[in-house]
Amino acid sequence: MNTTKRKADEASGLLPLPNPAPRDLGALSDLIIVVGILVAVKQGLLLFTQLYAGPASTLTAMVAATWLLRRRSQRWSDLGLRWPEKWGVTLGLSVLTFAVIIMISGVMGEVADLIAEDVGTSGRFAHVEGNLGAYLLMLVLVWTHGSFFEELLFRAFIITKISVLLGGNKKADVIAVLIASVFFGYRHVYYQGLNGGLVTGSIGLGLGLLYIWFGRSNIMPLILAHGAINSLGMTMRYLGITGD
Repeated sequence: MNTTKRKADEASGLLPLPNPAPRDLGALSDLIIVVGILVAVKQGLLLFTQLYAGPASTLTAMVAATWLLRRRSQRWSDLGLRWPEKWGVTLGLSVLTFAVIIMISGVMGEVADLIAEDVGTSGRFAHVEGNLGAYLLMLVLVWTHGSFFEELLFRAFIITKISVLLGGNKKADVIAVLIASVFFGYRHVYYQGLNGGLVTGSIGLGLGLLYIWFGRSNIMPLILAHGAINSLGMTMRYLGITGD
C-alpha cells in the first residue's frame, strides 16, 4: 500500500483491522482437565474425609498439570517457579506479599462479617491443639498443598491458561485473576462458610494481582508468604491460642 493510498484509507476509515490475538483452545482443554480434577477429587473424598480431601485434590491436579505442561513442551519454570537469583529481592517481595495477605484479611474480614457468620475453620484443625504429631503433619501439608500446590495451580496454572484462552493481553490477565480468585474462594467454602470464602477469595485476588505484577516470572514470594501465614495459623492452633 503506497503512502497516498494509505492516507486516503486512513481518512475514510477503510484500513483493515488488525487480526485479533489467536485463542489457544488447548488452554481450554487443560483448564477443564485440571479444574475438573480439583472439583471431582475433592467432592468425592469429602464423603469420607474433610481433612485430606483438599490436599488429595491438589496433589492429583498437580500431577495432571505437570503432564499437560510437558505435553506442550513447557515447564513450571515457564510459569514462574524458578530458584531466585537474588534471595534478598525475593524475601523482600515475600514480606510485601505477607503484608498484603494480612491487610486483605483484616479489611475483608470486617466486610464479610456484615454478610455472613464467621465459622472459622469449622473445627477442621481442632485435633492439632497440643498434638505434636498432628501439628507436624499439618505443617507438611501447609508447605505442600497449602502453599506450593495452591500457588502453582490457582495462580500460575489457572491464571495463565485463562489469560491465554482470552487472548493474553492485560484485559485477559485481569479477567483471569478475577475468575481464579472466585474459584479459590469457592474451594474454601466447604469448611469456612461464605464468610471465609469471601475472605479467601479476596486474598486470592490480591495474590493473583501480585503474580501478574511480578511479571509471572517469580512465584516464590507468593509460595513463601502463603506458607508462612498458614504456618503461623497452624502454630497458634497447636498452642491453643485460637480454637477454630
